[in-house]
Amino acid sequence: MHWTDRRERYRAVIGGSECIHPGSVFDPISARIAEDLGFEIGMFAGSIASFTVLGAPDLIVLTLTEFAQQAYRINRAGKLPLMVDADHGYGNALNVMRTVQELETAGVAALMIEDTLLPRAFGEAKPSLISRDEGIGKMRAALAAREDKSLVIIGRTSAAVITDWQDALARARAYEQEGVDALFFAGGVTREFLEALHAEIRVPIMLGGGGDAFDRAWLASQGVRVSLQGHQPFSAAVQAVHDTMKALREGTAPREMKDVASGATMAKVTREGDYKSWTERFLG
Repeated sequence: MHWTDRRERYRAVIGGSECIHPGSVFDPISARIAEDLGFEIGMFAGSIASFTVLGAPDLIVLTLTEFAQQAYRINRAGKLPLMVDADHGYGNALNVMRTVQELETAGVAALMIEDTLLPRAFGEAKPSLISRDEGIGKMRAALAAREDKSLVIIGRTSAAVITDWQDALARARAYEQEGVDALFFAGGVTREFLEALHAEIRVPIMLGGGGDAFDRAWLASQGVRVSLQGHQPFSAAVQAVHDTMKALREGTAPREMKDVASGATMAKVTREGDYKSWTERFLG
């Protein structure tokens, strides 16, 4: 499959003047729903990947292979440009190179590499960061590993939460200087911090938390192009499965169940029409 077109569409989105909310997706069906509803891009988070693939909390027990395979399943199901959270690149700078190669092959439009020390070290009481120099090395490695230049490499930092926003700004400047296409900030967002970022940073800014405290038009004026809204679709899906199974277990007849997808909705999200036409065309 060819992935460049969706990467170019992703670049057009973040190269514009608006701040958008991506659709949080976790499998082929959720990605198709997001695409059908008109979301410009999809977001596949590391935490959601751990929930979906392993049924485990976000403690970096998911492997790169498992993550890339799920990203590929999502990408082949439609044409929604997908951005993904590649965590720390699953190791050091050399592992970051492998991560970029695998996710580029899996069809993602954009991936972020963060500078948090992961997985949690023995005896670590709270999250910490790798050094700025090591973070620079990871960004440099990610950019060097990219073959399709339309693939977007995003530098991510949680420094505003873990250390202070002056450190976050210094890391942002350093990662931008290395050539990352965008910068992602995971929390610790204040009006003063965003104004300071906008004054110094020229690449698109993305927010992983706190953006909902501000008007989207104001965020756009500060160079913010993507602002996450959390990952409620997965939590909603879990609740729906729980409630449905509970009702059935307690004796509710299947025909009495409410809030289940209609046949028409199921046909749409599974692309039943396409398969029907292919069957008629190729199977006689």
